[in-house]
Order: sequence, then C-alpha cells, then structure tokens
Amino acid sequence: MPSKIILVCALFAACLSPFECSTAVIRDCGSVDGTAVKVDLAGCENQRYCPLVSGKNATLTATFQSKVESSSLKALVYGKLGPLKIKFNLPNSDACSSGVACPLKPNENYVYNLSIYVKRSYPKINVEIQFELRDANGKDVVCSIIPAVIVGSK
Repeated sequence: MPSKIILVCALFAACLSPFECSTAVIRDCGSVDGTAVKVDLAGCENQRYCPLVSGKNATLTATFQSKVESSSLKALVYGKLGPLKIKFNLPNSDACSSGVACPLKPNENYVYNLSIYVKRSYPKINVEIQFELRDANGKDVVCSIIPAVIVGSK
C-alpha cells in the first residue's frame, strides 16, 4: 500500500513539473497517405491543453509530407468528448483552394492553414480536436489529435 501512495505522489509531482506534462502532446491518429511534420495550434505554447478562446478565431497550421499523388485534399475537424465525435462545419473544407498546391506529389512538403471561429455558445470544457486532411481516395494524409480546452474571453 505505501508503494502505491509513493507512485501516485511521484506521478502527481511529475505533472506539476514545468518539464513534464506541461506541453500539449499532439499525436497522430492514423495518417496513412502522408506524414505530419508539424501541427501547431496558435496559443498552445507551454500549455497542457491548447486554449480555444470563446468569441475568437483558433488558428491551426499543419506542415505535412504526402506519400501519394492526389488531385484533391479535404479538411475535416471534429470535437471529441469521450465517445462522442462532433463534426465542425468548416467555411471551406477544400484545402487545395486554401493555399495547398494541388495536385499533391509524393515526398513533397506542404503547409495548410486553418482558422476556425470558436462560438461563444460552446461550453467551457476540455475537448480533443481531431484534425484530418483526406486525399482523393478518402485516406488520411494527416490525422492529428490535439488536447484543447474551450475558455472564455478575457
């Protein structure tokens, strides 16, 4: 029993350390036809959860490399709350008309920028953001999970 208490205390202390558990870990969720080189959500630096400020735009930048040729690229964003997965309606889901030079070519790097308005009506909760870029065959070139929290504006 005392060893369990020590383990719990050690894990808790590690998460309070500025070097452990302090930066949001953006993880891959099944990129098949590409590789995410870097996925950034503005304002996420040194935050355990990326803040999505109510009433403001959230800006995401994805640098990726395609493994395939593709004539199209579609952006999708979901909010995940436990087992629920809620799709965000994007003003323009066509990444090719949003700055990505299509057709995609294998082994080339691309940058995609997305700005999403965070509605004031969204509840102030922790949420996982699932960001995907799908090729013409419906396969993920990029799939990333971003831990986030919706916060009120100051």
